[in-house]
Amino acid sequence: MAIKERVGLVVSDKMQKTVVVAIENRAPHPKYGKIVVKTRRYKAHDEENKCKVGDRVRIQETRPLSKTKRWQVAEILNTKA
Repeated sequence: MAIKERVGLVVSDKMQKTVVVAIENRAPHPKYGKIVVKTRRYKAHDEENKCKVGDRVRIQETRPLSKTKRWQVAEILNTKA
């Protein structure tokens, strides 16, 4: 089974070694066709505390690291300038 990966935006870095990453899913409504934006927030492990709010990151699924943390930061794609 392949490792799941997602790309999203860091919305919080207030915890130690943990960031909250928001992933947007844009899909048309099944009946009305309007594009609906659904946002899902994942807690991801950031070992070196390198991620800052506004960074675009790629996260990948990993074993459970805590009660709510099941993802880890694979790479920082671009930083907030």
